Amino acid sequence: MSDQIQLIAPDDWHVHLRDGEMLKQVVPYTAQMFRRAIVMPNLRPPVVTVEAAKAYRDQILAACDPRWGFTPLMTAYLTDDIAPEEIERGFHEGVFTAAKLYPANATTNSAAGVTELSHIHDVLLGMERIGMPLLIHGEVTDVDVDVFDREAVFIERSLKPIRDRYPDLKVVLEHITTEQAVDFVGSADQNLAATITPHHLHINRNAMFMGGLRSDFYCLPVAKRERHRLALRRAAMSGDRRFFLGTDSAPHARPGKETSCGCAGIFNAPHALESYALAFAQDDKLDNLEAFASLHGPAFYGLPVNEGIVTLQRDDKLVPDVVNGLVPFHAGETLPWRLQPCT
Repeated sequence: MSDQIQLIAPDDWHVHLRDGEMLKQVVPYTAQMFRRAIVMPNLRPPVVTVEAAKAYRDQILAACDPRWGFTPLMTAYLTDDIAPEEIERGFHEGVFTAAKLYPANATTNSAAGVTELSHIHDVLLGMERIGMPLLIHGEVTDVDVDVFDREAVFIERSLKPIRDRYPDLKVVLEHITTEQAVDFVGSADQNLAATITPHHLHINRNAMFMGGLRSDFYCLPVAKRERHRLALRRAAMSGDRRFFLGTDSAPHARPGKETSCGCAGIFNAPHALESYALAFAQDDKLDNLEAFASLHGPAFYGLPVNEGIVTLQRDDKLVPDVVNGLVPFHAGETLPWRLQPCT
């Protein structure tokens, strides 16, 4: 195995940067590793207007060193009553790159999400017409559906009808966790893609219960059985352009994670690329890492491939237990790669 991996500068197609002081703490980890990132809009209040997206973008950029060359790509938070004209205006003005569909109460800060797909019919028609991607948190929220089945049920109940009703709509099923999602996306045309996180390549659902209840491995969608993890690894490393990198890094302060009703989210931004590299190396697929991290996402979004190169040097690196008061993914583990500055 080579002691060095060089990649075209990568992008993160799904990240949570929060706001306020938390944003200032976590933005540098993403901005120094990736050239662009699709930023999730589930703030309090959510990002539902063009003006709010501009203000949020300015807040992110203010926390970045201009030398990093980082570009945040903003998204609109879809609600039952959001105006199609607002979505289209934001897209045409270059403010909204995409719009995010959260089923109401599916995950963190999603209470204002969509309760019925029929409520956003005109929005989706407009997005289909102008070529604006729809990003989906793909889980049903019915209390009678097992939490481990909610992604698979969403595909049957909601995603298939969306695909049938809006065949030219570009759709990203985000942070997929099941073999059903892998199979559905892998059999689709060029208008459907999926992001895959580093943590879902490494852990299955047992991680949440090893030695006690491990809230730092709790995320939504939750990690599933081992066969699903293996299906995700095959998809990510296959070279199939429908699958690309999206960390879903989602930081929470300790009081939010260590409580009787802990928040969902895994903070993987500090070592995300090293984590992906470890998984690809374990399966002898490092030759496919650049396409997954740097090429497939821009192709789907119709954006140019980045200039510049990042280098991963083979060098053991101990991941600290705490980073800026947050517990990172791989805390206490030694990763065999060290990221060098982008050139």
